[in-house]
Amino acid sequence: MLNPHSFGLFIIAALVLLLIPGPAVLYITTRSIDQGRMAGLASVFGIELGNLILAVIAAAGLSAILASSVVAFNIVKYLGAAYLIYLGIKRLLSNDGHAPTVVQRKPLSHIFIQGTCVAVLNPKTALFFLAFLPQFTDVLRGGIWQQSLLLGLTFVGLAICTDSMYALLASTAGNWLRQKGVFQGGQRYVSGGIYLTLGLVCACSGFRKN
Repeated sequence: MLNPHSFGLFIIAALVLLLIPGPAVLYITTRSIDQGRMAGLASVFGIELGNLILAVIAAAGLSAILASSVVAFNIVKYLGAAYLIYLGIKRLLSNDGHAPTVVQRKPLSHIFIQGTCVAVLNPKTALFFLAFLPQFTDVLRGGIWQQSLLLGLTFVGLAICTDSMYALLASTAGNWLRQKGVFQGGQRYVSGGIYLTLGLVCACSGFRKN
């Protein structure tokens, strides 16, 4: 199955990425501030259910690509590394940060369903999984489906923890977290640099000749 060293690196990389506030975190914190802790947690589990669906789809897709050709799978890994580099450059060059998220008060069931739909229908999330997961798999260890699925489940599990932390913090801290200065400033340099570094590392060392 997974290489323990690669799995450890995956957990570190995933945590670093998840701890940087993005659009999903802004949505979750806004829900938490506007409607309280339960609304924030409902949005967390809705979004992560959507992410779980995308992770399963990505794992199946990567398995199908490997079944077709090992070369094709490595091409997908190269393209994934290039996509991560693109995300980093794009984030570094952006100067407007994330726009404030405005939401309407809704029942908890609607918030959960809305979060799931937002995640599932976001093509950028699907692309991210296809780009990120292959970097930590090893075709020589077999079972790409199992490796990718385990990585996806781990990512979603970590995301539930970090996003729940933001929801609880936002529901407690109130409108202070909503100020643009909390999430912007140097955040684009940090997140952009991490994406760029991750992509470059994957491009330079994440592939095997078969």
